[in-house]
Amino acid sequence: MSSDRADLEFYDERSRIAIACRIMAMEGIVEGTLGHISMRVGENLMLIRSRGPEDCGLFFATPEEICLFDFSGNPREPDRGFAKPVELPLHGETLRNRSDANVVVHAHPPAVLAATLANLDLVPAFGSFNIPANQLAFEGIPVYPRSILISTKEIADDMLATMGDHRACVLKGHGITVVGHSLESALLSALNVNTLAQVALEIAKTGSRAVPIPEEDQAMVPKVSKFSPDAGWKFYQAKLRRYGFDK
Repeated sequence: MSSDRADLEFYDERSRIAIACRIMAMEGIVEGTLGHISMRVGENLMLIRSRGPEDCGLFFATPEEICLFDFSGNPREPDRGFAKPVELPLHGETLRNRSDANVVVHAHPPAVLAATLANLDLVPAFGSFNIPANQLAFEGIPVYPRSILISTKEIADDMLATMGDHRACVLKGHGITVVGHSLESALLSALNVNTLAQVALEIAKTGSRAVPIPEEDQAMVPKVSKFSPDAGWKFYQAKLRRYGFDK
C-alpha cells in the first residue's frame, strides 16, 4: 500500500487534504474513521480520503490515503489497496453540480448533531465574536431532514436540492456538508458551523434559545473578516505542530 511520492499525481494537494483531516480530528468535528474531504483537481476529477486495511482514522491521515476518482466514483489511478468512501456520491455530485465549489467537507460534529436533533436553529446570535461564523449563519444553513447515508446519486441530488447555493448544509441526525472555493475556506466554514452549534447548545442550557442579533447590528458586521481562511489555516497547522499531531 505504500507509494513513493513521485508515483502519486497531485501529491501536494493530497498532503494538504491529509493535514485538513487531522485538523478536523484535532478540533473534534470528526471522530475515528468517519468523515471525508474531497478536492476538485480537473474536469470530472477529484481527490478524496479513502480507506485501507491499515486505516487509523482522520487523526492519522496520510497523503497516500487520498485517492483519485472521477465524480461518478470510478478510480483514475492504479489500485493501491484503498476502498472508496460509501458516501462518495455526496462529494462527486456536489462538485459536479456546484461550479463555485472546489472542496467538499463532510463531517459529523457532535455539537451539530445534538443541536439539530433538539431543533435548535443555527442563527447569527453573535456578531464580532466570530465574523465568519456570523456571515455563514446570516446566509442561512439549510437542514436536510433525512438521517441517512448520502450513498447514491439520487440521495445526493435530494440533499443538494435542500442545500441550494448555500455554503453549508446540516444533515439532521448525521452531520454536515460544507463547500468552499479552497481547502482553507471549506475547512474554516466547517469549524464555524460547529461553533454556531456549540453556542446554540450553551444558550439552550440556560432555558433560552439563540436569536439573531438586531438588524442594525447585523448591518455593521463586516462582510469579510481580516482573519482570512489562510490565517486560520496557518493557526491550525501551527497547533498541529505544537501538539505533535503533524507527524
